[in-house]
Amino acid sequence: MRSPLVALLLLSGTAAASATTVTIDLPGDETPQTEKVSYACGDKTVAATYINTTGNQFAVLELGDATVVVVTVMSGSGARYVGQHYEWWTKGDAATLTDLMQDPQKPIECNLSK
Repeated sequence: MRSPLVALLLLSGTAAASATTVTIDLPGDETPQTEKVSYACGDKTVAATYINTTGNQFAVLELGDATVVVVTVMSGSGARYVGQHYEWWTKGDAATLTDLMQDPQKPIECNLSK
C-alpha cells in the first residue's frame, strides 16, 4: 500500500497568494508527521514546515518571497537539508541557512522562535 504525502507550496509573485498542491506517493501506509515552526534569522524570519516519515524527511521553507522544498541528505551531526541553491542545517533549536550560489558563502545563523 502507498501513502500519499501532500505538500502545499506557496507561489509568490502576485498580489494575491496562490498555491499549488503537490502529492508524492511513498511506499507503506505510514501517516506523515508534520510540524510547523519559525526561526529568527537575524532581522528575517524563516517559516519551516517539516514533513517526516520513517524513510523520507522533507521541509518547506518560506524565505521571504521564495518558497523552497528541501530534502534531507547525509550529515555528520544534526539534520541537513538541501534544495535549489540552499542548504538548511538544523541541530536542536539552532539552524543555519546558506545560499550555495553566494561567493563567498555567508551562512546565516538562526534560532527557533519560542
